Amino acid sequence: MPVKSFKPTSPALRYMTVSDFSDLTREKPEKSLTAPLKKTAGRNSHGHVTCRHKGGGAKRRYRVIDFKRDKDNIPAKVASIEYDPNRSSRIALLHYADGEKRYILCPLGMKVGDKVMSGPEADVRSGNALPLKNVPVGTLIHNLELFPHKGGQMVRSAGAAAQLMAKEGDYANVRLPSGEMRLVSINCKATIGQVGNVEHENVTIGKAGRSRWMGIRPANRGVVMNPVDHPHGGGEARSTCGRPSSTPWGKPTLGLRTRKKKASDKLIVRSRHAGKA
Repeated sequence: MPVKSFKPTSPALRYMTVSDFSDLTREKPEKSLTAPLKKTAGRNSHGHVTCRHKGGGAKRRYRVIDFKRDKDNIPAKVASIEYDPNRSSRIALLHYADGEKRYILCPLGMKVGDKVMSGPEADVRSGNALPLKNVPVGTLIHNLELFPHKGGQMVRSAGAAAQLMAKEGDYANVRLPSGEMRLVSINCKATIGQVGNVEHENVTIGKAGRSRWMGIRPANRGVVMNPVDHPHGGGEARSTCGRPSSTPWGKPTLGLRTRKKKASDKLIVRSRHAGKA
């Protein structure tokens, strides 16, 4: 799917690129599979900003995606390929043989009219969902579960793919797009193939207004503030902050590990961070 550029009739258009959307086959979403999406503008239930630089943006409706793929042994036909404003990948509308409709993440190469199925007996073919114990070693997968029956949580963005490296006992060794090697239960489901819309990484925002359409507000650098507003602020004319990079509240921003240990961390065989086990 190509990326479209423009003649530079204005400074904003000089570097801006957009997807040409030639892969889409339907404009309006399936109404029964959408839900309202409330904006929070980065605020919590008390009205306090807990995530800065968020707010505004175009109005969206949420598309309900079937991440679990738990409709086993019932064939489905791909009815349409659609745009989803809530994610970087495309979504595919499936019409099941029993009349039910569901959205799934659209894998690379999927076309209208293709047949897909989920379950242990499904073929190892792009778009089909199987438990890892039924997937051959070396296969590219996406929409991978962390825990059985919880639904896919990993490898869901455009162009992403993990690879099944080995199976031993109750666990499968999977290499994730970040380079991390992780053990996952062989009962976890994954979808065969790579996530579509691979050209997404080549799209350039090009202008500030387009970020605002996406709900991203401006972010001021600390060095242009006053000392009362940021630890990097102050000084005559342009100056370095004179201290290690930090947040507005004085916490280090580079190198300080803030993630709490999780029970699932023991299943990481090789970290995505250099020098970590």
